[in-house]
Amino acid sequence: MKKTFVVAIALGTAFVAPPGRGEQRPAPAVDQPVEILPVHGSIFMIAGAGGNITASVGKDGVLLVDTGLANMSDKVLDAVRQLQRQMQVKEPALDLRWGAETRGTLQSSLNPFGPPKPIRYVINTHFHADHVGGNEKIAKAGRTFTGGNVAGDIVDAGQGAAILAYENTLNHMSAPTGAQASTPERAWPTDTFHHESMKLSHFFNGDGVQIVHIPNAHTDGDVIVYFRGSDVIASGDIFQMTTYPFIDVDHGGTINGIIEGANRMLDIVIPEFRMEGGTMLVPGHGRLSDGGDLAYYRDMLTIIRDRVQALIKQGKTLEQVNAAKVTADYDPRWGVTSSVWSTDRFVAAVYTTLQPSAAGSKKKSQ
Repeated sequence: MKKTFVVAIALGTAFVAPPGRGEQRPAPAVDQPVEILPVHGSIFMIAGAGGNITASVGKDGVLLVDTGLANMSDKVLDAVRQLQRQMQVKEPALDLRWGAETRGTLQSSLNPFGPPKPIRYVINTHFHADHVGGNEKIAKAGRTFTGGNVAGDIVDAGQGAAILAYENTLNHMSAPTGAQASTPERAWPTDTFHHESMKLSHFFNGDGVQIVHIPNAHTDGDVIVYFRGSDVIASGDIFQMTTYPFIDVDHGGTINGIIEGANRMLDIVIPEFRMEGGTMLVPGHGRLSDGGDLAYYRDMLTIIRDRVQALIKQGKTLEQVNAAKVTADYDPRWGVTSSVWSTDRFVAAVYTTLQPSAAGSKKKSQ
């Protein structure tokens, strides 16, 4: 009989909004605990380090979707090590013998639990600091897939884990701000793509891994990551369970892009029963979710979008749209007011990105 292993360091799923127009919510104290939640198969969610982190842990090593805030990197690495140790038990919660790296080898059959493999890949869903702040330290703690498999002294073996992202994410992270780049060079993505999607060239811990770009959603560089075998989607900040979504208008974000991202994920989702269970989603912030949560979120955004669009067609100003309280019936669940994000700012972002001039600019950028 197989055991189910639930590993929890401590509960702490505080929301940390990304910076907008130069603003940033203060990072949590380094003693804030994080929590590890099993999702499906080899996939776990690490919460409390900023944005939620999705971790694939198994015989091929570790793949992380996002890395949280920089000051929480040690806590994230501790969580990864705890998951690696969990994979060393005599009765693992999943069959680890079919990892791509060890499939078909005599050594795998004789010693199926061998030493834990390092962090191989980091995938960034976008460029905000609460999702990529740990890139430098966490990637450095890993090993490139080739370097780890071939030898410990070849030139690239010390470069750390590969960091994958959509091309615009690298552009934002490497863009100069004053005398320095906005992000340290060692935290930049090492591999990027500029097409609609990319796939890892091999199964990883039994999963086919697909990275899909969603244009002009939360930013202009968002991706979702789909683990096909485990049936889990990491959504980044296109989908979150805490507040109205942050639409980074200054960096290409639009309400229609976020709704399109939700619809793309719903196309993938297969519920177990009446939109409950089945495909699981790790949101950018907040609790673990399923297709029902995503559908309600998509419907809420679509209704608010349509209300604002109708008022724009009537020639209403932003002040008049705010006065119409287009979000009133959703505010008890999604409303928020802080120094970084608020319901009024969300409505303003929706209004701005629905203007005909904004739509024209979007077409030109594509």
